[in-house]
Amino acid sequence: MLNTWFEKTHLESIIWHMKYWLVKSEPFKYSWADFLKDGWTYWDGVRNYQARNNLKVMKMGDLVLYYHSDEGLEVVGVAEVIREAYQDPTSEDENWVVVDLKPKETLKKPVSLIEIKKDKRLKDIALIKQSRLSVLPVTKEEFEVIVSKGRGRK
Repeated sequence: MLNTWFEKTHLESIIWHMKYWLVKSEPFKYSWADFLKDGWTYWDGVRNYQARNNLKVMKMGDLVLYYHSDEGLEVVGVAEVIREAYQDPTSEDENWVVVDLKPKETLKKPVSLIEIKKDKRLKDIALIKQSRLSVLPVTKEEFEVIVSKGRGRK
C-alpha cells in the first residue's frame, strides 16, 4: 500500500514514462558476471553522439537489456537505471555522460542475435537496424519479447 501522495505520484510517473534500452558490453571487458559481482556500475566510455544522447534521456527506473557484443552476441540480463546522466568520470570533456545501472535479472536462457533476427516481432529492433551503437532504445514490446524468451517462454 502506498502511504503518501508523493509515493503514488512517483510510482505512476515511473510506470507512465518508463522507457526501455539495450546496452552492449564486450564480455572480456565487462561481463554480466562482473556486473553482478559489482552490484552496480556507471555506464562509461560512450563516445558516439547518438549513444550519448540516448544516455542523456534515460530516467531512473528505465529497464535495460544487457547484451554481450563481440563474443556471445546475446542478451544475458536485465538492468535498471538507478541514476540519471551525469559527467563521465573517465573523461574531462563535459559533453560525455554516464548513467548508473544495477542488475535486476539474469536471463535463464541468453537470447542470441540469431534468435532475435529470426523473430518477426523483432524485425525493426534497433539492435539490427543500428548495429554499431552501444546504447539503443527498444520498444516495450521488443523488451517483453526478449525477456520472455530469456525466461524460457516464446
